[in-house]
Amino acid sequence: MSIFGRFRRDTGLDAPRGGRTPKAGETGGGLRAGGNERFGRWSEGIARGMGTPWFLILLSVFCVVWLVWNTVSPEPLRFDSAALGFTALTLILSLQASYAAPLILLAQNRQDDRDRVQIEQDRQRAERNLADTEFLAREVVALRLAIKELPDRDVLRQELRSLLAEFAEEQRESELAAAEAAAHADGSADATGAAASPGAAAAQGAAPEVDETRSAPAGPGADPSAEPGADPADRA
Repeated sequence: MSIFGRFRRDTGLDAPRGGRTPKAGETGGGLRAGGNERFGRWSEGIARGMGTPWFLILLSVFCVVWLVWNTVSPEPLRFDSAALGFTALTLILSLQASYAAPLILLAQNRQDDRDRVQIEQDRQRAERNLADTEFLAREVVALRLAIKELPDRDVLRQELRSLLAEFAEEQRESELAAAEAAAHADGSADATGAAASPGAAAAQGAAPEVDETRSAPAGPGADPSAEPGADPADRA
């Protein structure tokens, strides 16, 4: 059973035969991808050329010249007999049609691939734009809510007036406190001066008594030349 199963897997229509197919990043895959790209561009160029009016005009001129030459020219110069129904011309046109159809289909497939890539890019761009739009919408809603919570001009004026009144009251209280402190300092200075005045007067009254004591005359036995307060040894 395993042999038959392996045989079925190996010989399936969707299984590659032979060796492993090189990827696009490898050398063989890169060469094959480059060849396919060149062939695709070449086929698209042919398909675009066949889809122009000049191709139809040239093909019509070619067929007319072929028919006229093989009909009017002398018999030895004819290469496609009219009696045989212009067999060579029929084969040429059939060959051209048989090659034109696959080339046109290949060009259409490449165009479909480009359209698919473009559609994917457009989808991603649309998703980014949608995300940006949703973000901006949320920001606008948040700004509206914040603006609703902001006070208006009347409220601001009332707040400013109350702040000015509080500031004026605090300034008035500070001025009163400064005036009271100055008055208290003046009263303390006056009290200190009044307390110091009796002591100064007493000191002034005691000073003359000391001078009188020093300048008092000596007794009858004292030396008149002796100075008051001098040492007796110095006088001797």
